[in-house]
Amino acid sequence: MIREARNGVVTTLTLSGPPVNAIDAAFITALNAALDRIESERPTLVVIRSDQKCFCAGADLSMIQRYFTATDGVDNMLAYVKSLHAVFNRLEALQAVTLSAIDGPALGGGLELALACDLRIATSRAKIGLPEARVGMIPGAGGTQRLTRLAGPGISARLILGGEIVDGAEAARIGVVQWSCDAAALDDKVVEITDRISSLSRGALVASKDCIAAWFDPAVDGYAREIEKPKHIMRTEEAKRYVDAFFNRAK
Repeated sequence: MIREARNGVVTTLTLSGPPVNAIDAAFITALNAALDRIESERPTLVVIRSDQKCFCAGADLSMIQRYFTATDGVDNMLAYVKSLHAVFNRLEALQAVTLSAIDGPALGGGLELALACDLRIATSRAKIGLPEARVGMIPGAGGTQRLTRLAGPGISARLILGGEIVDGAEAARIGVVQWSCDAAALDDKVVEITDRISSLSRGALVASKDCIAAWFDPAVDGYAREIEKPKHIMRTEEAKRYVDAFFNRAK
């Protein structure tokens, strides 16, 4: 359901649950297991992509339909949504840079998965949206919050309240993804991005990610966190290697 490949400091997770990578209990279990391995392996970058025509179509709608008809359906639905929150929160907090490569539909929970990543690239044939209102639901796995935080309330309202689905180019224009390209160029663009990020200091990237996250938490002083981080980074052998390499190149 989720294949994992490691190439140096880059780990690629390939979603492989035909036909549309629907998010059910098995998908959540597989993603949690993959995150367990990644946390122990400590890569610099994690790429999430799909080998299906869909990046991820979101919740298994037949499962949701069963929740509506079952006596304990509401409780089961709440448990399912909480499990989505838990795994997407883990992905968001992962001590690695995360990149979603979207080539095809990323709808509902599929987009919510991508929104839990640090970076996103989408092709011209991507279909990106949170259309849960079409089936009487809301984007309840972090979508209302992460999309609003990322692109602002106007764009969030456009996609959620307007039920609009956009392609990769429009998603880049409105700030939902950082890059867009033709489908044929996706592999080369992902390699370009991964080569650049993987050449950077993992410690500096993880510390920077933690500082960026502070902006969203009113209880955290992000400036104080910036002051604190170098005290730990400067003691690492990795930081010393990067500083030495920089000055050796400058000679």
